Amino acid sequence: MKRISAEQVPCLIENDDFIAFSGFVGIGVPEEILIEIEKAFFCENKPKNLSIVFAAGFGDGKTRGLNRLAHKGLIKKVIGGHWGLAPELGKLANDNSIEAYNFPQGVISQMFRDMAAGKPGTISHVGLNTFVDPELSGGKLNLVTTEELVQKIKLENKETLFFKVQKPNVAILRGTSSDEDGNISLEKEALTLEVLSVAMAVKNNGGKVFVQVERMVKSSSISPKNVKIPGVLVDYVIVSNPQNHMQTFAEQFNESYVSNNLIFIEDKEGHFGLDERKIITRRCAMALDRSKRVLNYGIGMPEMIALVLKEEGQEKYFVPTVEPGAIGGTPMGGMSFGASVNPACIVDQAYQFDFYDGGGLDVAFLGLAQCDLDGNINVSKFGPKIAGCGGFINITQNAKEVVFCGTFTAGGLKVSVENGRLKIVQEGKIKKFVSTLEQITFSGRLAAKIDKKVLYVTERAVFELRREGLTLIEIAPGINLQKDILEQMEFTPYIAPELKIMDTRIYHDEKMGLVF
Repeated sequence: MKRISAEQVPCLIENDDFIAFSGFVGIGVPEEILIEIEKAFFCENKPKNLSIVFAAGFGDGKTRGLNRLAHKGLIKKVIGGHWGLAPELGKLANDNSIEAYNFPQGVISQMFRDMAAGKPGTISHVGLNTFVDPELSGGKLNLVTTEELVQKIKLENKETLFFKVQKPNVAILRGTSSDEDGNISLEKEALTLEVLSVAMAVKNNGGKVFVQVERMVKSSSISPKNVKIPGVLVDYVIVSNPQNHMQTFAEQFNESYVSNNLIFIEDKEGHFGLDERKIITRRCAMALDRSKRVLNYGIGMPEMIALVLKEEGQEKYFVPTVEPGAIGGTPMGGMSFGASVNPACIVDQAYQFDFYDGGGLDVAFLGLAQCDLDGNINVSKFGPKIAGCGGFINITQNAKEVVFCGTFTAGGLKVSVENGRLKIVQEGKIKKFVSTLEQITFSGRLAAKIDKKVLYVTERAVFELRREGLTLIEIAPGINLQKDILEQMEFTPYIAPELKIMDTRIYHDEKMGLVF
């Protein structure tokens, strides 16, 4: 192992190199190295024509993280799980300036292990009947992306997908401490992600492994069980400046993300106002019972379900998980998404997805962006905006139950609640229930075929996935079926003969009295 400065890293990266990264939003991001690569490209036009692969997207939606690499000529090819936090990469893909692939986050995290083991590829059922399926687009995002990296094969008379393994020759990672032999610990990192697998994959491919850390310590001063990347896999260590080594993009360091014994003073009531978000998440919470213990909350509105459970005093019966590896505790949002306060456990991302893919999740709550008559969902691509699937496909395809939640329309929707009845003050300009999706991120047809329980919850209506397709099962009190629901959809859903009014407790400000 050799200690070098961040400024030296670009000199050790060759044109056309293939770099593997690990990071999640702002967690585990080797920001100082990324800054120097971007600077070297502008000052010296080197390195250039790089290929990159990453499981979870990392960035702030503006300039940090992967956005620093999003320059024409610097990047040649991207294979990524989530693109939404690096919109500048998405622009390059839309302009056909780079080859661009979007694969499920869990598949890529597991693929790193297969790379390390020298396997020819990763076999997974995740992605069948979605845009990742080669019978649709095979995860390709533009016209210049032509190589087929996904094949549909049959094993024991079952269709599955084969993802061709990649062979990166550079790894750029992050840890907390390095000893003099290059052994790396992650004691202040909110997640462990897949740093070991990435380092092993690149090293076994004859490549170079760079690790950005916060500090150097003496040889053998790190307990062997705390070494996450052994020194035999590390070529170069870079000690960063604190401002470029934040625990998340929102916080320099929060002890509660790596401890489970801290005590916090909480709001006495924990009550929050009745709006469309609370209406939706209340109805989502009502889909739970004590047999559905292990949960996943997606980013955004689904996070509020935890607040509803807390307000009702029922959160103790459930264990939330977050896809990059945190189990238990309280999942955080925003630029700290991925971290959890007082987690019970943090596992590597690939193992979390093993748990998810094998059916370990009882219920998953995810966002609702676009939906069609078959119950298919699109959350990954909207015109020029490439959000990417992230862990959405792994989670929704494999959880025992799935609840999609979101407002019925978007773009200016305003509602009010009067005397326990919902009123649409101003209708949203954008319809979410559409006849054709740009991409299929969740396959309603596949879910219906196996009788998976799927709900679609909005502030004014609840749908259920049935064999025939999307079926309206509940409407809010005060809502007109024709005017407020059917006329705001591009298709006519199936209507359950037992159509009923949503629980009126949802539309009153006081607690609902949920008991599980």
